[in-house]
Amino acid sequence: MGFKLKNPIIAGSSGLTKTVENLQKLEKHGAAAIVLKSLFEEQIMSEVNKSMAHPADTGNFHYPEAEDYISNYTKEKDLSEYLRLIEQGKKTVAVPIIASVNCISASEWISFAKKMEDAGADGLELNMFILPSNSKKDGIENEQVYFDIVQEVMRQLSIPVAAKISYYFSSLAKTALKLSWTGISGMVLFNRFFSPDIDINKFEVVSTNIFSTKDELATSLRWVAMLSDRLHCDIAASTGVHDGEAVVKQLLAGAKAVQIASTLYKNGFDVIGEMVEFLDKWMDKNDFKTVDDFIGKLSVKSAENPAAYERVQFMKHFAGIE
Repeated sequence: MGFKLKNPIIAGSSGLTKTVENLQKLEKHGAAAIVLKSLFEEQIMSEVNKSMAHPADTGNFHYPEAEDYISNYTKEKDLSEYLRLIEQGKKTVAVPIIASVNCISASEWISFAKKMEDAGADGLELNMFILPSNSKKDGIENEQVYFDIVQEVMRQLSIPVAAKISYYFSSLAKTALKLSWTGISGMVLFNRFFSPDIDINKFEVVSTNIFSTKDELATSLRWVAMLSDRLHCDIAASTGVHDGEAVVKQLLAGAKAVQIASTLYKNGFDVIGEMVEFLDKWMDKNDFKTVDDFIGKLSVKSAENPAAYERVQFMKHFAGIE
């Protein structure tokens, strides 16, 4: 995104990045940049409606059942607090602070992004996930929303913008490439979204798999390797990065940086230093002076066996399993 980072490890958006105290701790433990906890588009729109002196219209919410929750949540978490977090964070930490918005439309909320920039945010991450569940919309209509959001935000901001996306696309490679043409500075692969489960005793839909596991690294690793030499922006790898070995793998695949969150919850802030130490020792062992010496060394373009990321490996792997 144009930042010169002291290492490739970024503290991703989570509940751990919502206080100045934690921003200081994350920097102290070695985080090279910090993405603040995301604001939701619905939060911003609820505040916009309130400031316009009329109640929030359910039609503004893509999920009407969330209206009461969003309204009450916003009362407790005034949007001005987010701007103060940016301002105070910039005064107390030296690493880049990246604001974040979880958004699903190019609506009036975008005007608030300019306030984030004015408050001192070094960049903005657009966490976008439009679940393709509407049977009345085809893939092109769903994908157009991403471009509408990015283009409108880019029109209003001068700070670098990153798009954090999912892998729910009919043509992920083409969509990612087209998004990289919009002028964004970075792309995060991939965001983590609500995973439903059912409590059969309470007859309720509940969340599950809140934190990622090491086993989830493969999905982002594959696509980082396949896209890193094609996109016209930097890639940050996210999901499944829990230790230094995973950091090295993502960099070899072509990521310029990694985002971590679940491992911070599971292993504490010390894990950042452990990752950095592992990376340093691995680089010394392999005679690499800088990360640029090996970033992308095992991307699809550079790998001696690019089929390792493609279908032939699938066939070879499962052919011997009965």
